[in-house]
Amino acid sequence: MSSYLKVQQDILDKLNIKALNPMQEEALLSITNAENTVLLSPTGTGKTLAFLLPTITALDTNCKNVQLLILVPSRELAIQIEQVIRTMGTGFKANAVYGGRHFSKDKIDLAHTPAILVGTPGRVADHLRRETFLVDDISTLVLDEFDKSLEVGFEKEMSEIIASLPHIKKRILTSATQDMEIPRFVGLENEIIIDYSDTKVSNLEIKQVISPDKNKLQTLVDLLHDIGNKPGIIFCNYKDTIQFVSDFLNKNNIPHGCFQGGMEQIDRERALIKFRNGTHQIIIATDLAARGLDIPELNYIIHYQLPLKAEEFTHRNGRTARMNAEGTSYVIQWEGERLPDFINFDATVTPKGTVNTLATDWATLFISGGRKDKISKGDVAGVLFKQCHLEKSEIGTIELKQDCVFVAIPKNKASIIVDTINNTRLKKKKVRVYII
Repeated sequence: MSSYLKVQQDILDKLNIKALNPMQEEALLSITNAENTVLLSPTGTGKTLAFLLPTITALDTNCKNVQLLILVPSRELAIQIEQVIRTMGTGFKANAVYGGRHFSKDKIDLAHTPAILVGTPGRVADHLRRETFLVDDISTLVLDEFDKSLEVGFEKEMSEIIASLPHIKKRILTSATQDMEIPRFVGLENEIIIDYSDTKVSNLEIKQVISPDKNKLQTLVDLLHDIGNKPGIIFCNYKDTIQFVSDFLNKNNIPHGCFQGGMEQIDRERALIKFRNGTHQIIIATDLAARGLDIPELNYIIHYQLPLKAEEFTHRNGRTARMNAEGTSYVIQWEGERLPDFINFDATVTPKGTVNTLATDWATLFISGGRKDKISKGDVAGVLFKQCHLEKSEIGTIELKQDCVFVAIPKNKASIIVDTINNTRLKKKKVRVYII
């Protein structure tokens, strides 16, 4: 086995992936051998791994500068890709930079130059103007969810960035749909197009849910109780609707998070953290959550408000039934509401409001020290084992950040845990601890 193949197999083993899917196999071959690749594949089919595997294994271990630049349309996607790279355990340093984060934190991260830089075009362009890092060794450029970056207005910044990179040898563009025109500034020539955009999600079932009331709220609550305590997203078209739905779920004691563009970045990140670790199983979101977020094992999504375009319907549905898993897309339709032509149903269901508990057993603990303080996941688990006397099964997902840690703990022990370890030392740092 060649060294490249061994590195790739080691990465797959760390990610607990037994085999690549056909799209990933084809992308691996193209990206390894061609200068320009355009990868079209639906949300949830594994595009991130498809471009990371060949680009990371081609990095030079002796180079001390940034070699791989990945541009993404959202902060959440930048953070997610950075986390995936860390999980791959390749030994190459990766950092994410994005708007809404203090520039001083970026400077601290980049003081020890990463081999891989992931960022939103606005923040990366800002760094280039300030000459925060050298561009001479950047030979590979990835434009992930490229059509989305254009849609949200990053064309000027992307053009500026690409113009400032003199030694690009490999360009990779990804999109979930075919509907994109690639501007000339990208510099594509003789590109290989890998098109899996028409791949059908065979394990997705679309169900119609008729609401007798125009506001649909009670129908939604009845449906959630029928579904039970499983992870899912409720999609709305507007942030005001999210607040409206959230208030009603709170009145019905249904734990949930919210995710929309008007929220502060820290609140959006924490909503996703609590969703991933099971503190809540439901997120109410705009179409901002339909793409670019790696939220595994969603059992269902609910269209509380009908999508305005066929593309939005497709991207929302792409959040569930991912890869080989099964999933259900529920469309709540008021009796007097006109249904768009692009929505077709496999079945119609009437919610009964079954009394299934929607409460969870987890809470999320915040610890005010992180990677920069030399704190590891093992350090956090050790404190919870030794000082709080938790069992292994009582420590849930640990997410280690640069300056803090989030960990899922039993809700019924949360206050005792906080009282026990707040203002104690973790490694050499005195940490604040509280429930978010």
